[in-house]
Amino acid sequence: MTTSPPRVFAARLVGLPVFDPQGDQVGKVRDVVVTMRADASPPRVVGLVVEVLGRRRVFMPMTRITAIDADQVVTTGLLNVRKFEQRHTETLVMAQLLDRSVRIHSGEEIVNGTVYDVGLEQTRTRDWVLSRVAVTEPGKRFRRHGQTHVVDWRDVEGLLRTEEGQGAIHLVATLNEMRPADAATVIHDLPAKRRGEVVAALDDERLAAVLEELSDEDQVEIMGILDSRRAADILEEMGADDAADLIAELPPETAERLLGLMEPSEAEDVRRLMSYEELTAGGMMTPEPVILPPDATIAEALAHVRAPELTTSLAALAYVCRPPLEPPTGKLLGVVHIQRLLREPPSSLVAGALDSGIDYLRAEASIEDVAAHLAAYNLVAAPVVDDQGRLLGAVTVDDLLDHMLPEDWRDRPLSTGALDG
Repeated sequence: MTTSPPRVFAARLVGLPVFDPQGDQVGKVRDVVVTMRADASPPRVVGLVVEVLGRRRVFMPMTRITAIDADQVVTTGLLNVRKFEQRHTETLVMAQLLDRSVRIHSGEEIVNGTVYDVGLEQTRTRDWVLSRVAVTEPGKRFRRHGQTHVVDWRDVEGLLRTEEGQGAIHLVATLNEMRPADAATVIHDLPAKRRGEVVAALDDERLAAVLEELSDEDQVEIMGILDSRRAADILEEMGADDAADLIAELPPETAERLLGLMEPSEAEDVRRLMSYEELTAGGMMTPEPVILPPDATIAEALAHVRAPELTTSLAALAYVCRPPLEPPTGKLLGVVHIQRLLREPPSSLVAGALDSGIDYLRAEASIEDVAAHLAAYNLVAAPVVDDQGRLLGAVTVDDLLDHMLPEDWRDRPLSTGALDG
């Protein structure tokens, strides 16, 4: 090691970029791997879990790390790109140690609390060990948060014990700072028991966003541990197209029960999408694009596409239709590109900025037809219409990729140019 500080806290490592000696980023830190020892020696830090291109998680031994500072981790440049597989002797700090209930021995006093971080130090022999434990006490009376302590690991009882019901407050706080796709990768890699604890602690909106990024198998497993009422609430928070894909994977009786518990309008959108073949424009589309009347102004259109819940591809186009404005709408008059909106006076009407020179997709269009259509018109989204020219929804390039890529694409080896040491 060359320029590492005497102590590093694990929670501050998570998310740091990992660079090779040439200054090229090879990934991000996602967790710290430690092994507990039966003797009086502190737990040994054996390596980091690093997320590389494509959300694949690999193991990086501490011997391959040359420097750690506040902004980055630097490696020797040698990276084994085999997927990380946790051994039974290993413990993941962020995934398994955070929120563990422990007792602190301070003189004659014993304090109960939960782990919210751990400190890592490098010894004289160049090994890294878990030396300090940060613990917070439960809040008392009107105080939401209790007192915090940072103590020597030897003064902590229960660090090595697996709990029956471990909390998830601190891990969830970390997940909430990640993008949904990154949080989904973390949840996918958790042991089943820990995954259940985290799912129970996430709020509905966040869990819905994470579910949209998980594989069908993971989605079905998580839905199976939720009670029916909460499962229906989660489906309502998801995009209708993602909810339809998920419900289609459930047993028919379960699917029908959950649809019956959803709000009627939400369930209607999902049922309509499920009526189309999966690998068609109708089966991939979302029924909630930005839809405007022809007398809307450019300023109103820009206000709609600024909505934070819109994906980049959905915000790229607004669809101008005659009333009604809920799919299936009145006749689709044309689309307006966000770049065109930005060039027009805010007070002018969207009807004057229409692009009516592109063809529209039909609901029965195959996945190959959708791909060819987006490529031909250089689009990231396209309208889907019925025989009367009414807008049914929009299919986006991310919808297309979700259905074109193989289900196990996240687990496939990557061609990153990294060396396998």
